Amino acid sequence: MCCTGFLKVMMFIFNGGIFLAGLVILGVGIWVTVDSDSLLSLVENVVKLPDEVFKLNYVGYMLIGVGAVLLIIGFLGCCGAVKESRCMLLTFFSLVLIIFIVEVAGGIVLFVFTDEVDQIFNNLENDVRTEIQTNYGNDTEKTELWDTAMEQFHCCGYKNYTDFYGSPFNIGGEYPPPCCLSGTGPCTLDTAHKSNVKGCFVKLVELLEENSIIIAGVAIGIASLEIAAMVVSMVLYCNAGKNSK
Repeated sequence: MCCTGFLKVMMFIFNGGIFLAGLVILGVGIWVTVDSDSLLSLVENVVKLPDEVFKLNYVGYMLIGVGAVLLIIGFLGCCGAVKESRCMLLTFFSLVLIIFIVEVAGGIVLFVFTDEVDQIFNNLENDVRTEIQTNYGNDTEKTELWDTAMEQFHCCGYKNYTDFYGSPFNIGGEYPPPCCLSGTGPCTLDTAHKSNVKGCFVKLVELLEENSIIIAGVAIGIASLEIAAMVVSMVLYCNAGKNSK
């Protein structure tokens, strides 16, 4: 009986946190959806970005969906534990199980279809390179967007300095300053080649690889919490069934 009471308290605290997180995410999603223009203006006060970079309506809808799901899960977990409702506990177990299966399936797909994922990024590289060679130095907003990203992450282009070859900015033979390690003089082809500054995509991959252990740990931690929540919900479900007899 004491063990059951402890499990109920832990279930309430755990799902109470999920409920509050869902409430916050839902509120942010509604705000983003309703007031996307104001939020975009706020972002542009920090850094000039083109409107198409932020599909805020879609982001808002996604946040609303995630927040609503978390609210439902948190509510079912809390009320199911407190009231010992078998229906709520079973529904909670089913939702968490579905999320767990989707996460595992997603991990398997990424692991098994590595070649397809690489192909997607190769296609993305071609699209980004075309975008750079068409607009960098010609479209002010997109040029400033790339400049900001390269300066902050100390990278050059998507893969390297060759992404800028043939762009409007490169007509005079110059490359963006972040592509050269030397801070003096123009960034020419020779200087950019000797500097060999890594591309922003390469930097991102290296960052993920360097933090792979942390990412894996977080993923395992989340999976462990989900499994623990399912086990506890089933224990309470069985106890609720005994009490109802």
